[in-house]
Amino acid sequence: MTYIATFVASVPTDSKTIYTEHLSESAELFKRHGATRIVECWGDDIPEGKLTSFPLAVKCEPNETVVFGFVEWPSKAAHDENMPKVMTEMEESMMSGKMKEPPLDGKRMIFGSFEVLLDT
Repeated sequence: MTYIATFVASVPTDSKTIYTEHLSESAELFKRHGATRIVECWGDDIPEGKLTSFPLAVKCEPNETVVFGFVEWPSKAAHDENMPKVMTEMEESMMSGKMKEPPLDGKRMIFGSFEVLLDT
């Protein structure tokens, strides 16, 4: 069964182009390490809740947009083996300037991985 690694973050709205460029670079990296699908979404209709919501979860500022994405892996084993490699290579590429840094505050990002229960 497939395995999904997902995240929600907030990105400065005027940095959408820079963020999109980063996505293209990072998608290639994930695919090279065995990911089967990468989906990135730019918030469009994201209601702000009183108790919980995507904007509250990532402390979204008025000049930011909530983004959501996921990486599909063929299995948990493939994720567990390759995700550390992806993160190390991504960090090294950003530090060397080969890859653009994403224009977001990683401290406000939420993420997790999930076992797929239904996929129709």
